[in-house]
Amino acid sequence: VCLYTIILVTLHRSIQSRRGPMSFLLLYIDISCMIDKQLISDAVARSIVETDIFVVDIRVSAANDIVVEIDSPSPLDLDTCADISRKIEDTLDRDAEDFSLEVGTAGLTAPFKVRGQWLKNIGNDIELITRDGKKMHGRLLEVTDDDTITVGVDVKERPEGKKRPVIVNRPVSMKIADVKTACYMISFK
Repeated sequence: VCLYTIILVTLHRSIQSRRGPMSFLLLYIDISCMIDKQLISDAVARSIVETDIFVVDIRVSAANDIVVEIDSPSPLDLDTCADISRKIEDTLDRDAEDFSLEVGTAGLTAPFKVRGQWLKNIGNDIELITRDGKKMHGRLLEVTDDDTITVGVDVKERPEGKKRPVIVNRPVSMKIADVKTACYMISFK
């Protein structure tokens, strides 16, 4: 999709001088061609077919800076990212539109954006903030087909007849839609 902007400004000023009135004409033409995000999305989908790689995010700026974030349950290496980058670049015409392309993995502590990241982190410790502002730390135990997650959270409970509370791990279930942010929690134990 190309956006053509033409601004024509005429400034007419009469200046009392020997040369008489002066006219100024300014013509500004901005031809901004933005690469279609769907074109990039289709190219990525074709390049990761029959793999366990999934798309986390695709961003295309007005200046045609393209950023593709991918992830996988198995480790991704630089060669995989470079291969996907080449396949995307093959679908674009650099002579028609200049662009920059960056293909990389979502960072280790990047917030979860897609279901695949939740599935990848089953069994790992995560930190999440619910939409109502409650912060939780725990182990991601399950992700169901209806996008319900179960997190094992440590809570303090006072057993009946005891003076001191003990820490008990309790499963807490909620919908992914009720989570504002979530990310993998790095542990140095």
